[in-house]
Amino acid sequence: MCSDNIIPVLMLAVSVMICSCASERRLSGIRTGEVRAGLSIPSDMDFEKVREELLQEMETADTSAMSEADGPLIMNAIKDARTGEMVATDVISASRVVARFRNVAERFGKVNIEFDISVPAGMLSSSWKLELIPMMEMLGDSTRLEPVYITGQGYRDEQMRGYRRYARFLDSIVGDSADFVRIRQLEIFIRRYFPDTYAMKNDSSFVPEPVAENVFGVSQREALEHYTRHYLLKRNDRKKAAKERMFRKFVKDPLLSGGLRLDTVMASADGGLVYRYVQEVNSRPGLKRISIALDGSLYEYGERICTVKRPEDIVFYVSSLSTLADMTPRYVMKIIERKVYDNTHAFIDFSQGRAELDTLLPGNASELERIRECVRSIASRDEFVLDSLVVTASCSPEGAYDYNSRLSMARSETMKSFIGNIIDTASAESLRAGSIPENWDQLCRIAAHDTVLSPVSVRKILEASYMDDKDRAEERIVASLPEYRYLREKIYPRLRTVRFDFYLHRKGMEKDTVHTTEPDTVYMSGVEALKNLDYRKAVELLRPYHDYNTALAYLSAGYNHSALKDLEKMDVRSAKTYYLKAVALSRLGRKKEALESYLASIELDPSMVFRANLDPELSEFAGAGDGGH
Repeated sequence: MCSDNIIPVLMLAVSVMICSCASERRLSGIRTGEVRAGLSIPSDMDFEKVREELLQEMETADTSAMSEADGPLIMNAIKDARTGEMVATDVISASRVVARFRNVAERFGKVNIEFDISVPAGMLSSSWKLELIPMMEMLGDSTRLEPVYITGQGYRDEQMRGYRRYARFLDSIVGDSADFVRIRQLEIFIRRYFPDTYAMKNDSSFVPEPVAENVFGVSQREALEHYTRHYLLKRNDRKKAAKERMFRKFVKDPLLSGGLRLDTVMASADGGLVYRYVQEVNSRPGLKRISIALDGSLYEYGERICTVKRPEDIVFYVSSLSTLADMTPRYVMKIIERKVYDNTHAFIDFSQGRAELDTLLPGNASELERIRECVRSIASRDEFVLDSLVVTASCSPEGAYDYNSRLSMARSETMKSFIGNIIDTASAESLRAGSIPENWDQLCRIAAHDTVLSPVSVRKILEASYMDDKDRAEERIVASLPEYRYLREKIYPRLRTVRFDFYLHRKGMEKDTVHTTEPDTVYMSGVEALKNLDYRKAVELLRPYHDYNTALAYLSAGYNHSALKDLEKMDVRSAKTYYLKAVALSRLGRKKEALESYLASIELDPSMVFRANLDPELSEFAGAGDGGH
């Protein structure tokens, strides 16, 4: 009997040892890199048309169906971006093309890349979880993409077992502290020693705490403390405080939150998996190359047991329509006048009825400094000669016209002397003084846009400005305007200004006008925005020109009809214009016309047939170009 019982036990022990040895051998192969995940370009992409991609290795394998119950679980995916629905993965049996690089097109500032992550059967086990992290490198920056997790059924069962244990722990925590009070004993105590008070149990009347305390001889809090199971309450509090620690104890590897990823899983011949990874990338100026590496780790029941050796990187070469931009400088005709005029205003405050310059009055110091810098800047420019500088002071209509005339001229002379101390003697001889006794024109302009003055008052001001007798005009405003106080305090000070008119001519220039060309900075800024993939700005700046770069900006921004309209109006026909027209027609679904325009493009420049391999709109025509040559 003994020997009969020993044999099954020995067989079980031998079986466990064999499984353990097999697992160790598989793990050793993963650690040394003999067994590793792979990266490759998806096989459903047509590599035959891409002439730059000569280094390809064909690997054909018969595939077999994978049992959903026995196979690993694919985790961490996103919802369908188009429908928002949760999409299940498909199992596809197909031969695979292994390629290390290919070209992808940038469109509207985005680059879409697809690659396959192949996992051999030797890396899959019921008790393992495989974490694979694609690393994207572009322009020197490395970005960690969303990881892919392949989880064995046994590993998942262990995860769920941990959650169930934690759920039982949470259920053991008492939520209501009243459960720790010995209510029955408390009632017996009150009924036995205080029957009158016990009668309050079925009485709806309210008894304040001080009254109850006088009846019992003890407070409600003291009675509650006496009949509370404090040791149970403390233990419950300790459980509450230990929730996070117990979660970490029971759940070694938490489940990841998130939806399902809209990718494809394919079964390989050896029982492994091929995971289709799709990623949208925001393009950057100067982006030519995107490389993808793969890091990974292997876990057994929550513990990392080894890292996965990196497979060979794959590379995507990015092509953009913006590389077709015409960088030829554009010039604009500019007419240069011999005589140059400029002016500025200053709000200089003078004391009432005075012409002396007072730098202590509010605002005067800053205004005088601004005028000083302005005059120095203009007078010191070598390419100009100052012919004259006219200083004109003005007054408000307040007061007699003759008095205002003398006062405004005196203030002009004051400012003329101030300017004379700034510039050299030769320039000082060009100074002239002028005056506007009452600045009615400025008053009418301010009143027309003022929000306080009524329309009737504005009309009266306009009518008064046409009167020849300005003193009577002022009297009429004083008598008829209900807002006169506002006019005098808020608007009149804005009429007391000093105007500086600069009259200059260009040194050494004899003709009144000269025609010259200079770079069109606006146009070149638009081309630069096009190169930098700022298509909205490029369209905004290049729209008025209606040329080749304008059409390219429209195409890059997705305005296909506008691009085609400009391309059809162009007089100059080149290989690139025909090529852009073919792209626009292809996007609009006019395939026959697109093919004709494409053939016209390669007729002028046969190298455009290679460019067509880079643009998905025309890649289907690349073979037609080869056949024509």
